[in-house]
Amino acid sequence: MKLALSLFALFALFTFDDKSYSLTNYQITKICKKEKRPSTCKNNLLEKKYNLQKGNQIEIPVIPYKR
Repeated sequence: MKLALSLFALFALFTFDDKSYSLTNYQITKICKKEKRPSTCKNNLLEKKYNLQKGNQIEIPVIPYKR
């Protein structure tokens, strides 16, 4: 069972390694509704989305988890 699971994981790793998925426009507007300035948030996320689709690298901020 473990062997089959590990083989499936390797197959999935090699199959989906070059694909990246960006947010939809609806998801972007839903995220930016909570922000102080939704228009700038939306413009920044749309710009990052188009850069990701072109194949350019984007910067993703990491926010530490606070208890």
